Amino acid sequence: MPITAPQTSLLLYAPVPLYLFEGSLFIERQAVNGLQLWARHFDLITVMMPVSAVAPPAGWVPVHCYQQELSRVSIEPFPMAYRPDQFLRALPQALKRIRSLIAQADYLSFAIGGLFGDWGAVSCLAAHQLQRPYGVWTDRVESEVMRQSLERPSDKALDQTTWRSRLRGRLYHRPMAWLEKAVIQRADLGLFHGAETFEAYHGLCRNPQLVHDIHIAEEDHISDSALAAKIADVGRKRPLRLIYTGRAEAMKGPIDWTTVLERLNVLGVDFHATWLGDGAALPQMKGRIQRAGLTNCVDFPGFIEDRSAVLQALRQADIFVFCHKTPESPRCLIEALTCGTPILGYEGAYARDLISGQGGGTLVSRGDTEALALRIAELDADRDQLAQRIADARLDGTPFSDVQVFAHRAGILKQYLPVGGAMPPQKRSSGPGLGWDTARN
Repeated sequence: MPITAPQTSLLLYAPVPLYLFEGSLFIERQAVNGLQLWARHFDLITVMMPVSAVAPPAGWVPVHCYQQELSRVSIEPFPMAYRPDQFLRALPQALKRIRSLIAQADYLSFAIGGLFGDWGAVSCLAAHQLQRPYGVWTDRVESEVMRQSLERPSDKALDQTTWRSRLRGRLYHRPMAWLEKAVIQRADLGLFHGAETFEAYHGLCRNPQLVHDIHIAEEDHISDSALAAKIADVGRKRPLRLIYTGRAEAMKGPIDWTTVLERLNVLGVDFHATWLGDGAALPQMKGRIQRAGLTNCVDFPGFIEDRSAVLQALRQADIFVFCHKTPESPRCLIEALTCGTPILGYEGAYARDLISGQGGGTLVSRGDTEALALRIAELDADRDQLAQRIADARLDGTPFSDVQVFAHRAGILKQYLPVGGAMPPQKRSSGPGLGWDTARN
């Protein structure tokens, strides 16, 4: 009689919101892809996600449309409770559910990022109290992102920041940093997306691992023939094609981006630039471009739901220009490299690590728009060098695909977390309790 391998179950917390609208639950398409990829490595997946009762944004789809794809996935909606009063009201019942789900799972991996309403952090602390080993995942240094946002000059047209939200930021970023430290120190495994977060957190974790999170399939990488055509085309005397894909929000440096374009115009560079994405900064960006007389050179199509169209735009671009202000690990840089588009932008551990192999990009000091414009102008003047950077970018992007990165993370979880096991006594943190026991019943 054949021996049947025991089923394995994974409990996740993913902060990607769900939307409950007109009786249907909506989920982001990329989240569906991620859950399907997790299900390749675990028999049962349970994912906790916050839910909002408003109309979903573009890119979210009804969960019932993916019944077959998510047949081994159980979605557990949790209240979106980012205000202190909402969080404290929801905590007792939510904590009871979290403890029950932890007890039923073999492996635990929780994304963190925030303060009130961060059910990932609550899950980490609950697992620690239950003596269950867990992995913690994050893709940016949330407390530092908040702190740096407070240092930038207030501009309502740019980031819609009110005095209340700025006060909240001043009050929250230190407790947020404390919470990050508490859950990472107690974790048996740290899954840190990108070198930026790895550098920030690896010293706090007993087993830090550098991982990546991307939703591009291998077949979406630029093909050999398309790469050859791109390299040949860049040698023609035509405008330089620049692109950025992402939200037009303060942390992405959209005004720095337009400043770089203004400087390129002064330097006499013939270019055409595109910013793909929506955000609060778009009106100010468009105003700057109009005043500079560059409306014929810059496009703002807004959010593009069709991922194939976004990837095609990346493949057609010569340079991906970014001005990220905060310590994060944005997927758009990897997406650009997989499309054979060199990345030029601000220095950071994440970007530096991505191009450390082949040099498929150039980095300048954060905030130095002049240096960034000069590097772009140099590549425009030397199209042979630009062609080499395009080839190098493709090589730097080769290791990244959704199948590869999810398999890597699943393998790490299985390697370092015992199946459904309790933490050995010597591994438990000696730090003080964190107060969650008051909600135990």
